[in-house]
Amino acid sequence: MRRKWVLGCGGALLAACCVLAAALLWPRFRPQPRPVAAERLFEGVTYARRVTNTPRPLVVHVVTVDTRAEGIAFLVTPGDPKADLPLQAHTTSQFVRDFGVQLAVNGDGFTPWSGRGFWDEYPRPGDPVAPIGFAASQGVVYSQDTDSEPTLYLGRNNQISFERPVGAVYNAVSGNAWLVRRGQALPLEAGAPAPRTAVGLSKNGRYLYLVVVDGRQAGYSEGMTLPELAALLVELGAQEAINLDGGGSSTLARAGMLKPVVLNSPIHRNRPGRERPVGNHLGVFAKP
Repeated sequence: MRRKWVLGCGGALLAACCVLAAALLWPRFRPQPRPVAAERLFEGVTYARRVTNTPRPLVVHVVTVDTRAEGIAFLVTPGDPKADLPLQAHTTSQFVRDFGVQLAVNGDGFTPWSGRGFWDEYPRPGDPVAPIGFAASQGVVYSQDTDSEPTLYLGRNNQISFERPVGAVYNAVSGNAWLVRRGQALPLEAGAPAPRTAVGLSKNGRYLYLVVVDGRQAGYSEGMTLPELAALLVELGAQEAINLDGGGSSTLARAGMLKPVVLNSPIHRNRPGRERPVGNHLGVFAKP
């Protein structure tokens, strides 16, 4: 009886170790997903997934929003203009759930931030933070530009522009670098490939491009350099484009039947699939 008990415990321990090892190793060695040709997510919103191994493993998510489609509207995360830290950190999927948008990406960089260790992690959901650049939501400006960041302005009637608004400021979110100006990719330092989030606008102002690149996941998707990202935006047809916050912040989420669905593979604290709580977001309202 004792021998059976020992063998049973040993078997259970071995099974537990196998499950733990699989959980730890699967994110590092999982296969790339299948490419997705442009498919309709919502009225006026299409999604495509590009998958390649050249020049390195890459998974790239591209959303095209037709700003003239019925029901299309935009929302940047609201903030309190009277507070030193006007936002409460939320993951992108939390933003989709809490504000009822159909789709969203992460927005500007934010402060304070710390990721040195589990006990020192900041922010957690609900913690106060401030965006680095200019930000506004539904006519309320809650952050002034502190670092000369490029800004995307989204008007009440979907007038979209960079640098300066068309009419009164309504929604606005900032990035950290220009990628494309007047249809030309800018000369940018390559740096290391990384997860990226970017937004671009077509020459006629009709189509908004949201691009999220998965990264820091060996064998799955290792990320893009800024010049590569700029070239992709030009290929898509962007006349102007900026880089939003990237790294562990890069996330694309959509509304689902029961709960939001994260379409990409974010990586926070070296854990593939884990979302980072961030400052603000760019959301899209659309009809089913």
